[in-house]
Formats: sequence, structure tokens, C-alpha cells
Amino acid sequence: MADEFLNLLSRARRLRRAALTPNNFRIGALFIALFSSSVPSALSQTLRIAAASDLQFVLPDLAAQYEKQSGVKLAITYGSSGSFVAQIQNGAPFDLFLSADTGYPRKLVEAGHADTDSFDVYAWGFLAIWIPPDSEIDLKGQGYRALLDPRIRKIAIANPEHAPYGRAAVAALHDAGIYDQIKSKLVFGENVLQSAQFVQSGNADAAVIPRSLALSPRMRSGKRYELTDMRFTPVEQAAVIMKSSSNREAARSFLGFLRSASASEIWTKYGYVVTPKPPERLVR
Repeated sequence: MADEFLNLLSRARRLRRAALTPNNFRIGALFIALFSSSVPSALSQTLRIAAASDLQFVLPDLAAQYEKQSGVKLAITYGSSGSFVAQIQNGAPFDLFLSADTGYPRKLVEAGHADTDSFDVYAWGFLAIWIPPDSEIDLKGQGYRALLDPRIRKIAIANPEHAPYGRAAVAALHDAGIYDQIKSKLVFGENVLQSAQFVQSGNADAAVIPRSLALSPRMRSGKRYELTDMRFTPVEQAAVIMKSSSNREAARSFLGFLRSASASEIWTKYGYVVTPKPPERLVR
């Protein structure tokens, strides 16, 4: 690449000298077009990532470290995984999709929108019940049964129709044996971040959200109960690279970075598990 770049600079100098002729404006325009289109793309490469909302806090830390060591810029958009699938199928220009489950990435592979061999489980997440720090509910003492308390009138979860952590929350409440008793209290956010905001704004009394959000700086002062015992299955999260991407090598490089030792420390900080195979269910 160095030789190619030096050749481009030499061509650019010749064009610039030619621009001093009476046709300088026309040739000058040619110089700009040729040079800007021919400089190696890595000098201005941007990787466009569609990321599940549970990654809202962990991914900026990961991105900052990756950008520093690679020089590649990351343009990250957050939202519900199901909504991203619809956008990608309609031509949204993403290079990489980090889903909160494995089902949506597989759907894109099956539909021909993503590379089959790029499918990768990058992390496992867990759920937590979260209530405000000034709540009188004894969440630590009661655990998930605190959701039965009549003082908890609304429980926020992400919409299970398109948010994997919303479906995981419904499954967890069934596994705990309390779903039928509290289903009338459920209110749905568009994604997990909005579900957490319902409680922060006082529009709900509790939320069942990703542990990563409960551990984030914005919510760490609240009360949480982590659903990590033998009843509850970790949430398997996978990524795929879009077939339409012109940055596939950068996307593969970033996926490799997500499994690095330095990245693992950041994942752990936000309550995720990154291992070569699914983690054992954790026992309290």
C-alpha cells in the first residue's frame, strides 16, 4: 500500500503542475476527483454498525479502544434488533449487525442479506430487575417475588415482539412462576433503553432489563436483583456482516477484537460473559 500511495502522490504533483496552464480549472477539478477517489480507503474508513440497545453503554468503551488501535471509525446506531432486521431488508446501509439474540442474524443469513460464515456469537447477557434507589421495596430480600408487591403497579420490559430481551424477560417471569400474577402490570418500551427510562422517569415502578443497563453509570445507584441462578438462561447474542458491505475486512477485524483479552475486561465490567462456548448458568 505504501508504494501505491507514493505513486498516487507523484501523479498528484504532476497534475498540480499541469493545473497552471490555461485549462487550470478543468485540470484542477480532475486532480481533485482522481486523488480523492484513489487514496486508499483505510485512510477514511468508517464501519457502520447496527447495535442492539443493550449495548448502549458497553459498546462506546469498546469502540473507543478499537478506534484508537485500528484507525477505523465506528458509526454506531442503537435500536431494537427486530427493527434493524426490517431496516436492513429495506436497504439500510449497515456493514455489521450486533443483535441481542441469534434468531435475527440467522434470519438475515437465510434471506441472503448477510454472509453465512460471518455469523458469530460475541457475548452472553443476563437479566436484572431494577428499581429506583429511593424505593421502599426490599428487592435484595424478596428477589423476583418483589414484583408481586402491590406497591409495584407497573413493570417495564422491552416489547417482546421485536426486542430479544423483552422475550427473555417474559420467559424469565414464566420460569419464576409469577408471570400470570403480574402480566397485567407489564408496560412495553420500544427497546430496553426506553424500558429503563420508564422507571427513571416515574412512569413505571420496576423494570426487567439487561444486567448491562443496571450496571451502567446512569443506573448503578439503583437497586437491582440479577436473574442469574439456575432458573434463568443467558441471552445469546450474535453478529453478522452484511453482504452489501464494502468494509468486510474491517467488520471481521472488529468482531475479532470483541473476543480479545482487552475487550473481555470491558464486557465483564458491564455484566456480560465472553467465552468460546455458552457459559454455565450462574448460581447465586
